[in-house]
Amino acid sequence: MISILTSTLLVLLTSTSVIDAFAPPRHNAPRPPLRLSPHDFSSFFILALDDAIVDGVAAASDAVTVVSSSVEPSTAVDTVADSASSSASSFNPSYSKASYYTTLALYVASFPGLWSQIKRSTKAKVKRKTYVSPGEASEGGKELRQQAGEIMAYMKANNYEVAEAGETITFRGLVARSTSQAFFLTFCTALGLASLALVMQIQFQDVELPIIGTPNWFYITLLSPYAGLYYWRSGDRVDDVKVKLASSDDDVFNEITIEGNDEEIERMWRTLDLQEKGMVKVEGIF
Repeated sequence: MISILTSTLLVLLTSTSVIDAFAPPRHNAPRPPLRLSPHDFSSFFILALDDAIVDGVAAASDAVTVVSSSVEPSTAVDTVADSASSSASSFNPSYSKASYYTTLALYVASFPGLWSQIKRSTKAKVKRKTYVSPGEASEGGKELRQQAGEIMAYMKANNYEVAEAGETITFRGLVARSTSQAFFLTFCTALGLASLALVMQIQFQDVELPIIGTPNWFYITLLSPYAGLYYWRSGDRVDDVKVKLASSDDDVFNEITIEGNDEEIERMWRTLDLQEKGMVKVEGIF
């Protein structure tokens, strides 16, 4: 406040208007009134601003000097480190152990399904389905003998031979092993073992084995290629497809009962344009 008042007085005293105002009159002329120009006001504010900046810098330097003299740098660093370590040690994650162990039990119960999938890959998935087609009495229908000839031609084209002939005809064929199936089994096994490794890594974090120390459970995924190797070594498999034909009493439709590999049955009814009994065929949009 003192510095501001001093600056104001200096501006007023150095102003030519002020000097002329307080000088003795000349030739008995009336004394002019006191006037301040814009230059005088600008000088006043500049000086006041300079004084305020100088005072602020001095106060800040005094505060830094007091803090630096009262607290050692090493002490401040130690205090911050102690507070951080105490916060980290006091942090304890909370979760429901009942929920955790329930999920773990469900996972353990479902994991054997991976081994079941590998075992079933070498065997055919046998199903039994009944299909119908327009019979001799229907417009554009087929005789039972003609229908049997189409089925025989289809099975021959897919490398099936007649093993037994009678009321039910048994076709027998050799299904070659598939490279894509082997890679698919390897991929599925790798995913299953990776999930198992994750569970083991969470459950047994502090386990140390006698020789290797703390184990990395994800190394068990290296066993996944053995699933594909197991499938490949099983070689080609022999499939049997049984077909039984019958016609309705009024020969309106023919009834074909097929028992065999699910994939082969799927291909067969699509190729021969059969309709599953009790189902309605709906045409696609495209």
